[in-house]
Amino acid sequence: MPSFKIDLSTAVVFVATAPEPKMANKKTGERALDRETGAGLSTVGLLVSDEGEGNLYQVTVPETGYPEGLTPGMPVRVVGLKARDWENTFNGEKRHGISFRAVAVTPLGA
Repeated sequence: MPSFKIDLSTAVVFVATAPEPKMANKKTGERALDRETGAGLSTVGLLVSDEGEGNLYQVTVPETGYPEGLTPGMPVRVVGLKARDWENTFNGEKRHGISFRAVAVTPLGA
């Protein structure tokens, strides 16, 4: 499925929730890995405020794309944010949504 770049050039972005490991299989504890680099993936909650509107996004980032110490409320820069729609069937029920992926999340001024 195609992905779409998201322009954050006029937005203010803050960490809403600190990065947590993303699981490929919660039952076995298997961590999700980047298919190209093999780096572990994490999910970080980001509050994006632009044009008077704020939205919370759960963004997948490789563990090599963020420093230790990202904490809620910290202003950050997001590099390479893309959105992609998805659809799957789980227990006979179709589900769909939008997933977000970034190359990096770095504190402002870093």
